[in-house]
Amino acid sequence: MAPERRGSRRRVSHSLEAVVDAAVELLDEAGEPALTFRALAARLGGGVGSIYWYVSNKDELLNLATDRVIAAVLEDTVELAPDADPLDNVRTLALSLFTTVAERPWLAAYFMRNTTIQANGLVFYERLGEQMMRLKLSPRKTFHAVSAVLGYVIGVAADLGQEPPKEVVDGEVAAADYLHGIADEWRALDRDEYPFMHFIVDEFDGHEDIDQFRAGLELLLDGIRLDAGLPATGAP
Repeated sequence: MAPERRGSRRRVSHSLEAVVDAAVELLDEAGEPALTFRALAARLGGGVGSIYWYVSNKDELLNLATDRVIAAVLEDTVELAPDADPLDNVRTLALSLFTTVAERPWLAAYFMRNTTIQANGLVFYERLGEQMMRLKLSPRKTFHAVSAVLGYVIGVAADLGQEPPKEVVDGEVAAADYLHGIADEWRALDRDEYPFMHFIVDEFDGHEDIDQFRAGLELLLDGIRLDAGLPATGAP
């Protein structure tokens, strides 16, 4: 049998699905800095060159990883009731996306960044927009309403999804105790210089992030409802 020629080593075979799944795993574990082709190749087995058979660069991989995650959001919200209050459906879409981004803060920077690759992101945007269209707002107001909801959801989720302070991560301080410590620092501020801080400090102390998000979302949806000339409804 003829000896193997130099440079003829067989390429390790993966699949695009396996590459994207492994990329999502790395992103979930340590965020965007952890996603390198070297780390991905080590996770999958094989050399860095094997990754380039499926994606041309890191940006393409990040867009594909984002699209993979958003597919789960679409699946979670596929059964929106066509005859339900459109803003109830908007709330459902917003909460699903919020939960996903809060669990995966890396997602915030890449959601809908490239809709040519991110087909699922485009479908989510369409799904949200179709609910807003039912309010019979003008095209401009509909566009602004969708943009406001997406901006609020992604911005708050990315902020709340940041890694907690080191002492909380290490278990030295419970999350509730950490917040209580900040609240006590606010209480020590001069009341005349910081009247707002004193006004809300008891609400801040021990608050739940999801409750804070829901309250802000309801304020936003109430504003959209008012602009559409619809009667106000209470928060669910």
